[in-house]
Amino acid sequence: MVKKKIVLDTNILISALGWKGKPREIFIKLLNKEFELVSSYKQLEELSRVMDYAKFTFTREQKKRFITLILEIANLTEITGKIKVIEEDEDDNIIIETAEVGQADFIISGDEHLLKLKEYNKIKIVTASNFLEFIN
Repeated sequence: MVKKKIVLDTNILISALGWKGKPREIFIKLLNKEFELVSSYKQLEELSRVMDYAKFTFTREQKKRFITLILEIANLTEITGKIKVIEEDEDDNIIIETAEVGQADFIISGDEHLLKLKEYNKIKIVTASNFLEFIN
């Protein structure tokens, strides 16, 4: 059976790193190779920037280990920045283009701009809860 390819929005990755809950549950399933993670270098740049926000208290070691882990498990794509679907937040377009180029089946997000699309070129855009319901 072909594994579903998923893109975890940066907010889901941050939640998986910092808290217990559905995003972490999905990340553990990725580590167990139940799905294939699709990411891009641009998204990893965004993740690195967001992990440094003052409101988060991740240690340097936690951030380094998390990025290393993603680099080990993800299918990394190169994106060009040509997709411009969401005007309110340019970073959301990084997620859409990563999913498009990486031929993902799902984008998992907590971002209202992405979630209101529901789908982009047959890529389903769902919350972590919705994704877990779908696969179970």
